[in-house]
Amino acid sequence: MERFKKQHISASIFVAIVCLCLVCVDAWRSWQGRSIELNETEIAVANLSRGMEIQARATIKELDLTLANIVERVEHDGTSPAALSYLNTVLAATKSELPQAYTLFVYDQDGTRIATSQAVLPEHLNNTHRDYFAYHRNHNDQQLHFSPPIHSRSGGNWVIPISQRINKPDGSFGGIALATLDIDYFLKFFDNLDIGKAGAVAVIAEEGFMIARRPFSDELVGKDMHDTDLYRSYVANQPAGTAIIKSAQDGVTRINSYRKVADYPLFVAAALSADEVLAAWWKDTLIHTVGILSLVLLLAILGRRLVKKLEERNLMDVEVQRSRLELERLNETLEKQAMQDGLTGLANRRQLDIRLESEYRRAVRQGTRIALIMIDVDFFKKYNDLYGHAAGDECLKAISRTILTVTSRRSGDLVARYGGEEIIVILPDTDIAGAKTVAEAIRQAVLDLKIAHQQNAGGYVTVSAGVASIIPQADTDGPGLLINAVDKALYKAKAKGRNLVSDEYHVG
Repeated sequence: MERFKKQHISASIFVAIVCLCLVCVDAWRSWQGRSIELNETEIAVANLSRGMEIQARATIKELDLTLANIVERVEHDGTSPAALSYLNTVLAATKSELPQAYTLFVYDQDGTRIATSQAVLPEHLNNTHRDYFAYHRNHNDQQLHFSPPIHSRSGGNWVIPISQRINKPDGSFGGIALATLDIDYFLKFFDNLDIGKAGAVAVIAEEGFMIARRPFSDELVGKDMHDTDLYRSYVANQPAGTAIIKSAQDGVTRINSYRKVADYPLFVAAALSADEVLAAWWKDTLIHTVGILSLVLLLAILGRRLVKKLEERNLMDVEVQRSRLELERLNETLEKQAMQDGLTGLANRRQLDIRLESEYRRAVRQGTRIALIMIDVDFFKKYNDLYGHAAGDECLKAISRTILTVTSRRSGDLVARYGGEEIIVILPDTDIAGAKTVAEAIRQAVLDLKIAHQQNAGGYVTVSAGVASIIPQADTDGPGLLINAVDKALYKAKAKGRNLVSDEYHVG
């Protein structure tokens, strides 16, 4: 009897230990499941915020380039009636290609509207009272300025004013170019995002005001975010981070991922409700409490569910990988567009500065020469006045293609639009004689195009070119010396009658 009793006790202890182990293992597994769910959710919201950042950056980048082109056109063409009439046509055409832009405006230094993308607007609109007007009047830079959301006076929509300063020829304040970003553009994009019933997404200015949010509320547009946990967490951990935060807007606890919008003073936030994310996990945990007697059945069910979840996770990983590759390709495309001149297809000023600095440093290290050719279309303003700006644009395109054809023999050479009708060619490892040969070939090739120009000697479009070549030294101030020399050489070419190549200011 004593032996059976001991066996009973031993069996009871064994069963108790087994049950305890099963309970502990199940509890540990449940806790791990919660951690995995939260971790996967953090990855998902991080990918979601990355996609939002790319969309927001692309949206703003298009307006950035548009405003830069408007400012360049006003500063170059002036504000004569003819120029403004053409500018209104350009703004209307540009607006039709930018769904995110609600309106495009140009204001003079007195705040008077002088050009717009809209056909009909209230007369005598003056914007000197707007904060962006005062900002640009008092800041001598041409960076984009983002203002808090306002109701558009032309349609009543919520819009974000994005502006850039226009300078007069002497550098003084000449007005502003303004694009109003329609908040509905962000909201329509947000509607395509799967964030559950209690999730939230938002675009917020680094200055601390709300721009757009889903769920949407008029009261939240432009709201001060400085005292919210989300804003403080972003400031402390930027440019990107993840945090579990109780929303200051509706009190819902969410798993947040925030990310700075590259190049612009904005950040995006994507958040999923913690309760929604963990709902499935809570259900699993409650089912496991049914008891040891149903454990085998529950384990079988959970095994099937686990396989299904693993399959879903693999599918999700494949989808995430594909989305990441698509986002990378999109980012590469946007970067390429940001380095290219929209009219001529040549490298733009930004790419020119980067390449020239790189080639200059390489020449310093290797002790080799670097040459520049600066090309300017002779009497181009007269050409525009005589034939119109559309013909002038086509003329620049044809000349650009010709220059590319002449200089396409070496992969290291770069042709870039320097500004207006000026084009620069970078020729690494080239002496002054070689640069003059290339410049002369370009001059002749342009002349051979036989583009009619009644205001130019000979009746055809011609170009003048200045060339310079140096062996740069490490103690110089950089490419500025070379730019200055080639600019003076171009000036000499024009002073001597145009349609020729000059190197009278080469420096070595």
